[in-house]
Amino acid sequence: MTDAGKNSESSAYDVVVIGAGPVGENVADRARAAGLSTAVVESELVGGECSYWACMPSKALLRPVVARADARRVPGLSAAVQGPLDVEAVLAHRDEEASHWKDDGQVAWLESVGADVHRGTGRLTGPREVTVTAPDGTEHRLTARHAVAVCTGSRAVVPSLPGVEEARPWTSREATSAKEAPGRLVIVGGGVVGVEMATVWQALGSEVTLLIRGSGLLPKMEPFAGELVADALTEAGARIRTGVSVTALRRPAPDGPVTVELDDGDRIEADEILFATGRAPRTDDLGLETIGLEPGSWLTVDDSCRVEGTDWLYAVGDVNHRALLTHQGKYQARIAGAAIAARTGKTPLETAPWGAHAATADHGAVPQVVFTDPEAASVGLTLAEAERAGHRVRAVDHDLAAVAGSGLYADGYRGRARMIVDLDREILLGVTFVGPGIGELLHSATIAVAGEVPIARLWHAVPAYPTISEVWLRLLEAYRQG
Repeated sequence: MTDAGKNSESSAYDVVVIGAGPVGENVADRARAAGLSTAVVESELVGGECSYWACMPSKALLRPVVARADARRVPGLSAAVQGPLDVEAVLAHRDEEASHWKDDGQVAWLESVGADVHRGTGRLTGPREVTVTAPDGTEHRLTARHAVAVCTGSRAVVPSLPGVEEARPWTSREATSAKEAPGRLVIVGGGVVGVEMATVWQALGSEVTLLIRGSGLLPKMEPFAGELVADALTEAGARIRTGVSVTALRRPAPDGPVTVELDDGDRIEADEILFATGRAPRTDDLGLETIGLEPGSWLTVDDSCRVEGTDWLYAVGDVNHRALLTHQGKYQARIAGAAIAARTGKTPLETAPWGAHAATADHGAVPQVVFTDPEAASVGLTLAEAERAGHRVRAVDHDLAAVAGSGLYADGYRGRARMIVDLDREILLGVTFVGPGIGELLHSATIAVAGEVPIARLWHAVPAYPTISEVWLRLLEAYRQG
């Protein structure tokens, strides 16, 4: 590892990456694979938000919750799993999956691909120049011969409300790393973080209240997704209140309860409150003003992830606001890394849709799984999005409970599938599944959407019997009959 505070005052690399989360790691990997010298700057833990405060710990918490729910629906097994979860064991497993918040393994991996890791805060101090302030306060200047990639991600937004500082609300970081289940938890926001954390902490013993400003959960998915998840959360004991906003917080005693005041005049007392109300780019202290950009802004990029108006700056992952998902950021990193290598070698770029240097999937083939019970998964456009985009489409729905594989998977299976068909080209623009065990079904839909597979060819993709995947045949039959 390069110790940024004790080496020479200046070092030159082909590529400098700011941020060593999964996105930055992948940019560095692709750059090194192309033979480019690469430096990676990280101010926290190598591995980033996903490894320690998001994807990995949250899914480690969710897995036993969902597994127990599935087991309770299986005859011959349900009676054995009616008791409570072992909270201590669940949290211990979460700690293990988060590497106990130590990044030795991830640092070793970056070093194994030949990237130099610089610990400290990286700031742009001019074109192709990054100054790293090490933990001991010393500075080290890195210059990039070809490219700087900003992979600093995003942070949770906590609204500015009266009493918010004294209330010390949770964000997603505290929610995924908490050492015990709060007795009463209020969650503000009905997006992915809100519903997943409601699922976790309700199952681990908390009394959960979800406060939603809008009319339902998971507003970016098909409406039925939020409805089915809401039904399940309510049955599990969570309270869901829609059409309300928080106006103020009060926690007069540091270790006491927090009082949540609502715009309808009601008050709720809780032990903790989690705000899951959106993300903001980590660009406030990045030095964007030194290159004519606005600090704190999202960075607009082309399909190769190069920042508009520059020929050397790339913004990859959350920071470009295209698709705030780890897997999508890693996809962008592979595209950006290839584009940097091509431009460095003066090789013609393939930037047409679906080309080697175009992150086309960001526009119409973004997959996402919400790991609640039931799971909700989607790729591509919803019906409303397709209609707003001017496509002539038809939504085809099917009850997932009517598939033989679903009945075998669980007694009382509830779920729904929808595909959005472009009637002019007879391809799929979007697919949504909601139901137990459908997360692993999503990649088939992603291939169909990203590959623009014609409906006529999908008839020849035969689903194995008896699996939940047979829903594909039922959707195609419903489309033909309609």
